[in-house]
Amino acid sequence: MIEVENLSKKFPGVLAVDGISFRVNQGEVFGLLGPNGAGKTTTLRMVLSILAPSSGRIRVDGIDVQTAPLQARARIGCVLEDNGVYDRMTAEENVAFFGQLYGLDRQRLSSRIEELFGVLEMKEFARRRAGTFSKGMKQKVAVARALVADPPVLIMDEPTAGLDVPTQRLILDLLKGYRRQGKTILYSTHIMSEAEDICDRVAIIDRGRIRAIGTLPELKEQTRRAHLEDVFLQLVRTE
Repeated sequence: MIEVENLSKKFPGVLAVDGISFRVNQGEVFGLLGPNGAGKTTTLRMVLSILAPSSGRIRVDGIDVQTAPLQARARIGCVLEDNGVYDRMTAEENVAFFGQLYGLDRQRLSSRIEELFGVLEMKEFARRRAGTFSKGMKQKVAVARALVADPPVLIMDEPTAGLDVPTQRLILDLLKGYRRQGKTILYSTHIMSEAEDICDRVAIIDRGRIRAIGTLPELKEQTRRAHLEDVFLQLVRTE
């Protein structure tokens, strides 16, 4: 569902992403793990066609992201680290606006908002302006917005960063449910316990290059470490 081949991105004086390749299968949560500045967010933004690659190729559900960015983007729901929730809109208006951009008709949009606001426990602040919201409330709006069109591919960049434990658990459980429905999820996080909980496979990226890809048992066997945090530290320190 997501194919990244020899992907690179150069900024002036910096090679942010250096020839990486990976694939994410349908019904899989694929973790992209790395320290700050490793190239994770740059990679996600290229998959979303927000940034153009310097070289390489990206396909989403068989669609080339560079040659058909709008068609590829229509297959993706995303939550970025800067959630971009519009403060002057209510929670409902934020989600409805994105549903309209995806082309949902009024009946389908109303049904999806009702469903998602129930699951994400958002009904009590549905008609409040987002400028008054806590970080957790805004993040719920961002997640609902990503899911409103029921896309087959989800890209999640630090979706639980800074949230309290109940909200973290709510979002993780929701994403696990979508995985069981066959959604493809590309997931970036700094929280190793979270990655162990939700990811089927992970890629560890550092200084723009992928150091290892595999299931958690494969990486633990490769490094002879019992915990993902120790696997991560060994691979990054070794390089």
